[in-house]
Amino acid sequence: METIERTVDASPAQVWELWTTPDGISRWWAPDGFRTDVTALDLREGGELVYTMTAVAPEMVAFMEQNGMPLSTASRKRFTELSEPARIAYQSLVDFVPDHEPYEQLTEIDLVPEGDGTRVVMRVEPLHDEEWTGRLLAGRANELDNLARLVG
Repeated sequence: METIERTVDASPAQVWELWTTPDGISRWWAPDGFRTDVTALDLREGGELVYTMTAVAPEMVAFMEQNGMPLSTASRKRFTELSEPARIAYQSLVDFVPDHEPYEQLTEIDLVPEGDGTRVVMRVEPLHDEEWTGRLLAGRANELDNLARLVG
């Protein structure tokens, strides 16, 4: 597992709300250059989050087109653990890699009170190769930066 950490200026309860509601997720979830639209959220262990991520910035549109990827991708995450407001874990369906069979990838998030804020500790299971793992980690780090900006 790879680990990414950020400390944000919000309580664990506030971060939980941003991570577990359609409105909260749509405000920060996507990496820069993308938009996220939540289409389904069943917040329970075994429940799913379904959303569409769409490339909107010209450089992201160009990247997606150059790599033969659609501009919009529906994504699914299945919650494996929910402990409000401290822990979220989910399996992501990785079905968007050209010429690669779909598989699941685990992400675990701990929200730890730290002073007046929250230390967000995200553990990410690597993807099928270093290049895609690097892309995943860069995207997740960017998302956490977006979260920090949103509440800061």
